[in-house]
Amino acid sequence: MVARGRRLQPRASEKGGAATGPSPVDRARNGSKHHLLVDATGIPLAWTVTGGNRNDVTQLVPLVERVPPVHGRVGRPRRRPGRVLADRGYDHDKYRRELRQRRITPEIARRQTKHGSGLGRARWVVERTFAWLHHYKRLLVRYDRRHEIHEAFLALACCLVCFRRLQTSVDARSAERANVL
Repeated sequence: MVARGRRLQPRASEKGGAATGPSPVDRARNGSKHHLLVDATGIPLAWTVTGGNRNDVTQLVPLVERVPPVHGRVGRPRRRPGRVLADRGYDHDKYRRELRQRRITPEIARRQTKHGSGLGRARWVVERTFAWLHHYKRLLVRYDRRHEIHEAFLALACCLVCFRRLQTSVDARSAERANVL
C-alpha cells in the first residue's frame, strides 16, 4: 500500500482494489457485483458496484434513494417506484419495512421457500439489462483497480443501454409513421 493523499491506495503491482471482495463463485479471486434498478422496459434508473462478498440486501435502499426524479405528468415529479421486484438475495424483513415506509410495495421472493413464486415473469427484464451491460467486456471482466473508474464505466454503459433503447423506440415510431402516410 502507498500513501496518497490521506488514504492508503494499492500499488500498481497489487491485485484487487477498492470495492472488491472474495468472489462467491471462485473463492481464490476477488470480485465485484453490479446492482441495478431498472424500469419496466429495462432502462437503468440507478446502479452501484460493491465487493463480491457484500450482501445484496445492503444495496436495496441506497438504490431506491438514487432514482432521479421522473418528469412527465403535471405536478410534482415522481421520485420512487410504486413497487420493487427482487430476488432472494434482497429478502430481509427490516428492508421490507423500510420500503413500505417509503410507500413502495416490496415483491421479493422469500428465502428458504420453494422456487416458482412467479417473480421470474417480471425479473427477466433485469436479467436482460445485465446481459446488455455485460456485452461490454470492460464490465464483464474487471481490469480496473479503482472502483471509481469501474463505476464510471458502469454508468457509461447504462447511458449507452438507455440511448440504444430509446433510439430503437424512436426508429420504430418513425417507421410506423411512414407506413401510415
